[in-house]
Amino acid sequence: MAIRNIRTDEDEILRKVSKSVDEINQRILTLIKDMAQTMYDAKGVGLAAPQVGVLKRVVVIDVGGGLFELINPEIVKKEGEQIDIEGCLSLPGIMGDVKRPEIVVVEALDPKGEKVTIQADGLLARALCHEIDHLDGILFKDRVIKFVDEDELRKRRKG
Repeated sequence: MAIRNIRTDEDEILRKVSKSVDEINQRILTLIKDMAQTMYDAKGVGLAAPQVGVLKRVVVIDVGGGLFELINPEIVKKEGEQIDIEGCLSLPGIMGDVKRPEIVVVEALDPKGEKVTIQADGLLARALCHEIDHLDGILFKDRVIKFVDEDELRKRRKG
């Protein structure tokens, strides 16, 4: 396992559409392990393969309930809406309010090649949408309703 470099906004790879994974081989399994280690090291809750320079449809997510390792994830259902603040490991220092579905259903393959279905709400739904957007070359700043600075963030945290 290795910590990989996280690409930033200036890197054109973040704007490209990722290719489907046709075969789950050792290379893909190593990528998943490296991505998880990289995400945890950066104190993030999600990471998509393009963020580490690989144009494959692979994401890892952990919002506190355990690690999801998803290959070829696809949102098959969306319900409701939520607006909350987001940031991104590829866009350090940028935060903003983004509208996302409140509930999503995502289908994907796990590292064993088995189909998984995840019904998620709240932060997990938000993270799934955010990371799947990365696979399509979309950055969260493209969806921002309002950018938020550090002062505004502190005010919100105080409640």
